Amino acid sequence: MPGNQRAQRILDSLNTAVLTCNRDLVVMSTNPAGEMLFGLSANHLVNRPLFEICGNESESLAPLTKAIESGQPVTVHGMRLTLTPDTAIDVDYTATPLIRWEGEERLILELVRVDQFLRLAREETLVDAHAAKRAVIRGLAHEIKNPLGGLRGAAQLLDRELPDRSYREYTRIIIHEADRLRKLVDRMMGSYQPMRSEPVNIHELLEHVRKLVQAETPEGLAIMHDYDPSLPELDGDREQLVQALLNIVRNAVEAMGGRGRIFLRTRVKRFMRIGDVSHRRAIRVDIEDDGPGVPDELREQIFYPMVTGRADGTGLGLSIAQDIIGRHGGLVEFASEPGSTRFTVYLPFTKR
Repeated sequence: MPGNQRAQRILDSLNTAVLTCNRDLVVMSTNPAGEMLFGLSANHLVNRPLFEICGNESESLAPLTKAIESGQPVTVHGMRLTLTPDTAIDVDYTATPLIRWEGEERLILELVRVDQFLRLAREETLVDAHAAKRAVIRGLAHEIKNPLGGLRGAAQLLDRELPDRSYREYTRIIIHEADRLRKLVDRMMGSYQPMRSEPVNIHELLEHVRKLVQAETPEGLAIMHDYDPSLPELDGDREQLVQALLNIVRNAVEAMGGRGRIFLRTRVKRFMRIGDVSHRRAIRVDIEDDGPGVPDELREQIFYPMVTGRADGTGLGLSIAQDIIGRHGGLVEFASEPGSTRFTVYLPFTKR
């Protein structure tokens, strides 16, 4: 195999975007990771000026000309690439001049998407935080339920022994409140019930959730969907996944006051890393609404139990949803601004 073909095969196997350019900074080749970074096929990248592909970022790309002239590699951090009028990404790049490639000198340009590393770091922090939160909830539930059981039992004994029946109203209040607190603790622990794994169709679950929510909300709310029909089934606990998705959608309905539009969208996510586990493919579910957005003071704690922006809320819905998705090896993220709040659920096809 000729050396250039062997080198191209090596570049094709990399997860990092690599382009080669001639002295005029015209793209001569790219690897699949480069196609994914720019969202363009090799046919649309090759033979185009690099400045044109990168959104005419002439100032950020100026060091490339110096690298060619000096023969020394350069590294630039935090370059903004404008891929479309609505899409821009931040990258670091390293340019290494000049190698002999197919009879001419080439510049090797390696680009690393910075915001992707930031997302991975944020995901690892979320995974660690949720693991710690689950441990706290388990311990807290145990410490609460034991004395509640004793309190309820004592109230029942007292209820039977009281000579004056008029006092039984108070013992029954104690029993009722003990039961209410126990149910609240059970809700906090709900996602820790044993999982039953079976093949599930994510679109079937979403349609079930959509019909449930549509039936209990006013006519002023529209729930729209955009599903990728090519998505295969995944293994999971159907009832728990329905509960997680239902909690997120209901949270959107409540935040919008029952009026507006909710979008349910599915796509495939390739090469997804969740915590310390890499997955070749995962299902991405977007639940997006056009409501007022998440208040700034709730953003950092939105998945914590008992955190809510409503006076009558328990603050358990999103916490339980995150725990259920986490037990399936997945993750829930969100992005919010006035007029657009999107919760994104990632569910890998396999846990490992």
